[in-house]
Amino acid sequence: MPEYLTLTDSTFSDAVERAPGLTLVDFWAPWCPPCLLLAPTVERVSRTYAGRVRIAKLDVDTNQATMTRYGVRSIPTLLLFQGGEVVASLVGAVPQARIEALLDAHLAPRAA
Repeated sequence: MPEYLTLTDSTFSDAVERAPGLTLVDFWAPWCPPCLLLAPTVERVSRTYAGRVRIAKLDVDTNQATMTRYGVRSIPTLLLFQGGEVVASLVGAVPQARIEALLDAHLAPRAA
């Protein structure tokens, strides 16, 4: 069972922009072959990082306001939010190792 949230334009603000910690949002569409290729990877990442990173998916066909607000022009696009701000992005059907490296870099403790 997937460990990710399904977002809409109306739930995005509360679920992502006002959420503490890290949230990775997958901007996708059901007709997009690279999105469908990436979907199992996002599900695996959601299980691996459960409790540390919130993973969410937003269907851009039915939620164009959020897609437009964040300038998403190509799908799949993964945006990493921290404290409601975009801190990193990945575009395309990227390998799981690349997603994990991005998340690990933002989860690593920062030197004071």
